[in-house]
Amino acid sequence: MPDHTLRVPDATYQAIKELAGEEMTMQAVVVEAVETLRRERFWKEFNAEYAALRADPVAWAEELAERAAWDGTLMDGLEPAVWTAADFVDGKAPEEA
Repeated sequence: MPDHTLRVPDATYQAIKELAGEEMTMQAVVVEAVETLRRERFWKEFNAEYAALRADPVAWAEELAERAAWDGTLMDGLEPAVWTAADFVDGKAPEEA
């Protein structure tokens, strides 16, 4: 994978250097920051779209009807899966995050 040079203000460079410390490289700090921002933007957009769906009574009724239709597929005779925090990447179930 090719490397690229990125110009940043000195204050940003110093912040990256401080965040990296001795535990990680400056490159790893930038990669983690970009991934964090990407996820934040994804969930912000997701939550906005979900709120819009819930605010539209017709669309929300259609969503609930579709969920009810899919619930019929759960009658497969299998026991529900039991999830623990260990099953999640960050060690936290969604309700704990």
